[in-house]
Amino acid sequence: MADSSPKRAVRPSDPRDAPPRDGTRPEIGTPAPGEGRPPGAGGLPGAVRGAGALRWDGVVGALLVVLLVLSFAFVDGFGNALNLSFLIGNTLPIALIALPMTLLVVAGEIDLSVASTAGLSGAVMGALWNAGMAIETIIPICLLLGVVCGLVNGLLVTRLGLPSLAVTIGTLAAYRGVAQIVLGSDAVTDFPGQYLDFASGRIGGSFVPYTFVPFLVLLAVAVVVLHVTPFGRALFAIGANEEAARFAGIRVKRHKVWLFTATGLMSALTGVFWALHYASARYDNATGLELSVVAAVLLGGIDFDGGRGTLGGAIAGVFLLGGLQNAMSLLNVSAQSQIVVTGVLLVVSVLGPRVARQIAARPATVPAPGTGHLPHHLPGTSERDR
Repeated sequence: MADSSPKRAVRPSDPRDAPPRDGTRPEIGTPAPGEGRPPGAGGLPGAVRGAGALRWDGVVGALLVVLLVLSFAFVDGFGNALNLSFLIGNTLPIALIALPMTLLVVAGEIDLSVASTAGLSGAVMGALWNAGMAIETIIPICLLLGVVCGLVNGLLVTRLGLPSLAVTIGTLAAYRGVAQIVLGSDAVTDFPGQYLDFASGRIGGSFVPYTFVPFLVLLAVAVVVLHVTPFGRALFAIGANEEAARFAGIRVKRHKVWLFTATGLMSALTGVFWALHYASARYDNATGLELSVVAAVLLGGIDFDGGRGTLGGAIAGVFLLGGLQNAMSLLNVSAQSQIVVTGVLLVVSVLGPRVARQIAARPATVPAPGTGHLPHHLPGTSERDR
């Protein structure tokens, strides 16, 4: 007698599940089936395009718009050109470091020594200026110093296999200590006027600082690197599943060393900008800046575990945090309260994107054919999707 019980649909085999017959390796940036493939990524190249990540980007962008509208409407002095220029100028140090930090976190690493590297760069800049060296020579030396600091971090992480969190906490203290040895408690303020004017001046009568233009160029370069090039696709693959990326032929250690080196370079550039923008080179410049950078990057939807996020979301997080701090200052909110708000945002920035992704990743449930019951999960969904 024929079996009339309902049959379970058989999932057709995926040709990607079979090993390649010609001995070739998978395309770089394409994780193995079931490994490192976040929900919603599909076959799209470049950035991981999970629905939750995109939704959180939208949330951050909407919050930024709401903050600006409310601040323009209800915070006295927020909308004048001088304050907007201060807002952008004070946020640029965070934004500059956030560019390489985003790439680093996407690859599953972090650098907490960025503020100390910036402080060391500024201290060396002040010491060399006091020694009579030309500013045109000093700035390249400071940038080279940042490259060395980042390279040290990268080699300690990749060659010795040490966790980046522990390594960069150690170099955070070490670089700051060296900065104090180099400059002591002195403050150097007499830098050339044309450099000070460029670092703190505005274009014409507008609120746009001169330095915002080079930042936009750096932002465009970072967006192309992360979201267009094979290097950027490799970073997402490394962050999603490092072992799968290694088996796919990606040179994981080399990519990470480049990232740490670029982060050191941008941190040193930030130290130079800080000293010129505020007309003061001290060993303690940029102290605590790493907290703001990490908070802004995570607030923008970059997954702390790696493999997810966009630079647009990260920069939106940077200016959301900067705008909020500016508005609170105009409202005479105490510095201690602002630190509390930053800490709360850091917690929200970790929880928010994860909750959004969990909601977006819930599979739709439909009755199984002929049973009237709901299946445990839809055919074709993996354990990770569940």
